[in-house]
Amino acid sequence: MFRRRSDDAAASATVLEKPDETRHPQAKKGRPTPKRSEAEANRRTRVTVPKDRKEAARQARERMRSEREKQRTALMEGDERHLPARDKGPVRKFARDYVDARWSLAEFFLPAAVVILVLSIVKVPAIQLLSTLLFLLFFVLVILDFVRLGFGLRKQFAERFAGQNTRGAVAYGLMRILQMRRLRLPKPQVRRGEKP
Repeated sequence: MFRRRSDDAAASATVLEKPDETRHPQAKKGRPTPKRSEAEANRRTRVTVPKDRKEAARQARERMRSEREKQRTALMEGDERHLPARDKGPVRKFARDYVDARWSLAEFFLPAAVVILVLSIVKVPAIQLLSTLLFLLFFVLVILDFVRLGFGLRKQFAERFAGQNTRGAVAYGLMRILQMRRLRLPKPQVRRGEKP
């Protein structure tokens, strides 16, 4: 009673079929109850553990490789079926299109930061001071751009997806706008200035 189940019993417990939720609890199940010997035989044959571990590992690697390849091509082409879970759904697609249709200072933040960093290395104090002031000014403008985009996205989500779960979609759009347009994945599907 209090001992651990054997591995066969634990594994077979997870493999059992789900009951049909559409069936009334008082209704007949539509098939005869199997004999105990048949049920035990089915339980033993359902759990198929590969005999060769190396072969099983190789097959698992192949499956993972093909899944990654499908995701990579989906990210390049925008195929909704094979996108990773974080990019799936109409809410995320709208966030991507909303961000990709606009010009934004935030997408130029990384190249500008590299230029400002190079200017700050120069040994001339006036150029170092100028680079620090440029960085602060650009940083404040990017924050204001983030706020503008965040409010716009929230408003659009409230209008288009009322009652749906939009949790995390604004942050998703804000992280996307930090990337330069040609480096974004999934690739942009709309041109600048287009309505999403």
